[in-house]
Amino acid sequence: MKILLAIDGSEFTQKMVAYVTYHPELFGANNQYTGLTVRTEISGRVRSMVGDATVEDFHSDEAEAVLAPSRGAMAKAGLQLETMFKLGPLAETIAEVAESGGYDLIVMGSHGHGSLANLVMGSVATQVLKASAVPVLLVR
Repeated sequence: MKILLAIDGSEFTQKMVAYVTYHPELFGANNQYTGLTVRTEISGRVRSMVGDATVEDFHSDEAEAVLAPSRGAMAKAGLQLETMFKLGPLAETIAEVAESGGYDLIVMGSHGHGSLANLVMGSVATQVLKASAVPVLLVR
């Protein structure tokens, strides 16, 4: 089974990764795991001021800082986690990657960073549930 782990570096991401690693009856080494973090695009104005290479390096460094702890936790449990980052709107990008990548399941924390935005727009988890044709497992 191809499993997409939506990773934002929050406490709920840590709980989600722990859930995956502590339930080998559901999640074992025979599955393919990909960790995805989604970054919000930096405005064109900032990009033009600092340059494309600087912006790309920033996104790459920030994504690695978010993904590395999950990759390490999965490795300790004997599970390999491939990682990637994408730029775009959070929920839509997670759903799009899951569908276009042929994933069988999205696993994500029930909450994440950005609680102020959650009050205004609804949680990313709720938006992924609405946008995705791929089943979603929420870990609280």
